Amino acid sequence: MGRSCFSKCRGRLMGWLQIMLGGLVIIVSLSSLFRFYSAGFFVHNEDICRHFYNVKEVYEGFDIRALTARVEEVLCKMDSLQTKLESTVQEMEKDTEGLTKTKISGLEHKRFLEEEVIRPLFDAHIALRQIRLPKIEGVRNTTIKEEPLMNTFVIEEIRKYITPKENRVGKVNIYGTGRIYNTIGHACVLLKKELEEYMDYDIGSYCKDDWNLAQKLMINGCDPLPRRRCLTRASKLYQKPYPINESLWRIPDGRNVRWSNYQCRNFECLSSKNPKRGYSKCTGCFEMEKENLKWITNTSLPTDFLIKDILAFKPGEVRIGLDFGVGTGTFAARMREQNVTIISTALNLGAPFNEMIALRGLIPLYVTLNQRLPFFDNTMDLIHTTGFMDGWIDLQLMDFILFDWDRILRPGGLLWVDRFFCSRKDLDDYMYMFLQFRYKKHKWAISPKSKDEVFLSALLEKPPRSL
Repeated sequence: MGRSCFSKCRGRLMGWLQIMLGGLVIIVSLSSLFRFYSAGFFVHNEDICRHFYNVKEVYEGFDIRALTARVEEVLCKMDSLQTKLESTVQEMEKDTEGLTKTKISGLEHKRFLEEEVIRPLFDAHIALRQIRLPKIEGVRNTTIKEEPLMNTFVIEEIRKYITPKENRVGKVNIYGTGRIYNTIGHACVLLKKELEEYMDYDIGSYCKDDWNLAQKLMINGCDPLPRRRCLTRASKLYQKPYPINESLWRIPDGRNVRWSNYQCRNFECLSSKNPKRGYSKCTGCFEMEKENLKWITNTSLPTDFLIKDILAFKPGEVRIGLDFGVGTGTFAARMREQNVTIISTALNLGAPFNEMIALRGLIPLYVTLNQRLPFFDNTMDLIHTTGFMDGWIDLQLMDFILFDWDRILRPGGLLWVDRFFCSRKDLDDYMYMFLQFRYKKHKWAISPKSKDEVFLSALLEKPPRSL
């Protein structure tokens, strides 16, 4: 009697599983057929394609990699579900004695179906619906070719951004190409949730006050960020900036800064005396009485070089340069007094460094260490670095950065390493990093910073490389 009951129960269970899997196969097949039919894949006559779609090649631009990756994801989920169900059945078949004695309640049966069957099916269904099949050029929009990563993102605005944009009227653009590719950093895939939050907005409306989210994405390698089609916010109390003859050495009007994402709410709060100022790099950078003494006043440290001494090595030759560090633009302000144009890199690391530089009438460059510098080869007369790239930096990362600096520095250009600090035991490694390019040494000085750390300052000249 027990065996007969067990055989009937097992037969019913296997029957239901077969019905469910069969139904799943039918649903997936019909969905796939419908999508392929909608995409026009069943039109085999090329003349008909040309007549209705005005195209030469139906499959041109098909992004097989992105589509394959998403289809494989769906298939993996379905395979996992099938394996789990088959494993469950096999376990039940092994324990025939326990199966005959066990009575499964309706609640347990319901929980099993929800967690082990319905939820995986739902996940596979959602993944399948997110697949964006390639469409034929010439239908509604001529810029809808699929591209890598297209099926990775759900937010349509990101998909629109990374879709290549064809030139109007079929002309070649100034870059010599027939389309423009908007790019995003590959690390964006690892920050999918944050990137989708960043790109989730109402087109044409005001952007959210989320520059800190954008900076988080940049710092974590999602750089460059996609452009957005929303209106940036500004301070409601924005005032005209001070004239250039005043702005260089005057604290800007605090009403010109959006303070909502900072700990402070005005420039006075950013004083180095305030322990709750919200930032730790470049303390004192927002105090003009201290900034006014930098690079023009002699100190007791041999690693403190003066601007007049540096420019004396190349009189009249230093015209443009880059200040790569953390600060409020004081180096650029001092060089401007010498008729030298300096671009200052800046990140808003707890304080409005970019706003401060711009309000002083100088040029901030909002970049991270992750990014290749947006300058052409052999164009800069001077690169100055201080306060940012110090002994914490990975040697291989530093190697990439220094080679990028060497790329943009012209022959005869100057690399000014200003008070780079590291531990004494690492000094030889970092010295090699700077000396590997065989630059001419105009100045080289080392001084103690603490018991275990040292400062290194150097002025190096790039040699000519006419090959």
